[in-house]
Amino acid sequence: MDITQPLALLGGLSPQQFMKRHWQKKPLLVRQAIPGMAGFASLLDRTALFALAGGDDVESRLVTQGSKGWRMRSGPFARRALPPLGQPGWTLLVQGVDLHVDAAHELLQQFRFVPEARLDDLMISYAVDGGGVGPHFDSYDVFLLQAHGRRRWRIGRQQDLTLQEGVPLKVLANFVPEQEFVLEPGDLLYLPPRYAHDGVAVGECMTYSIGFRAPQRGEIARELLQRLAEDADEAAGGALYRDADQPAADSPGRIPAKLQDFARHALQAALKNPLALPRALGEYLTEPKASVWFEPAGAPRTLRRVALDRRTRMMFDNHHVFINGESYRAGGRDATLMRRLADHRRLEADDLVRASEGALSLLASWYEAGWLHEPSGRSQGEYRSA
Repeated sequence: MDITQPLALLGGLSPQQFMKRHWQKKPLLVRQAIPGMAGFASLLDRTALFALAGGDDVESRLVTQGSKGWRMRSGPFARRALPPLGQPGWTLLVQGVDLHVDAAHELLQQFRFVPEARLDDLMISYAVDGGGVGPHFDSYDVFLLQAHGRRRWRIGRQQDLTLQEGVPLKVLANFVPEQEFVLEPGDLLYLPPRYAHDGVAVGECMTYSIGFRAPQRGEIARELLQRLAEDADEAAGGALYRDADQPAADSPGRIPAKLQDFARHALQAALKNPLALPRALGEYLTEPKASVWFEPAGAPRTLRRVALDRRTRMMFDNHHVFINGESYRAGGRDATLMRRLADHRRLEADDLVRASEGALSLLASWYEAGWLHEPSGRSQGEYRSA
């Protein structure tokens, strides 16, 4: 992707301009970001979405609003468990559709002007007339793409973040909208984090939400420490604590300062390797979601072209290549090849001709694990609206 070229998806802004002017700063409304989106509802029609919501490996929620207030249930949902289509005020939310539907995965790739480490998933919200989830705010950036029908959005820079009590959703108690839009098929609304919004279906509608990862500092510290702990014995060594100069203790309950120093030095030794923390971070960021599993394949005869499976997460830093929670040291020509695979999610025959035996062997092992395959049809990322 040329980040300097204007995109219809961004209303004529280049990715570079969008990230500078709008990302985490202010909303952007783009009319007909994907022209002809009304004809693209075949990405996943209502029947297929309902079937997907019935899967054990799919995260789904049903939100209803009626005389008894807000209610929410988690799936999976059999079709008969969903309300009648003629009943107003309900919404079905299906998370991670890109993990299950190739076309949804391809659509998500259009937003890879944001680093892969931040891109999360594509959620589909199906709603009957009056359906919504109430005024709320997200802690992450979101693109709201109208796929079918119409939805009225009210948005505002909310100062009062007080939530309604006794509600199973995070619904704002005192929502103050500042702008209002009705999105038609193909329209796109970007909202930065904590920008309050309330979307209500005008008739039957379907909205795609492209969401982003925003890990909390405590969460990422916990994950990294857990991963670093796996190699702590080797990194810190097996030296035992010694205190031959320890005097008799007149306050035996006090932890000796020397033992505290010993513990501090042990932790510093575990972190001494400058690559330990970047490696743990890359493994954490590429760890597949809990519901993801891969189907192992037989050994490939000859790899002519390869493409990452839609569920595979692959990234890199200056010293490593990361894929599905595993890390590999990489340098030279092979590192360039693997970085290209991470950036473009595929390698063509001309790329593989230059690969070393070691790189080909690694790609073959990923093929056998089901992490990549030989592509057919158009390239991923060549999504076009119908």
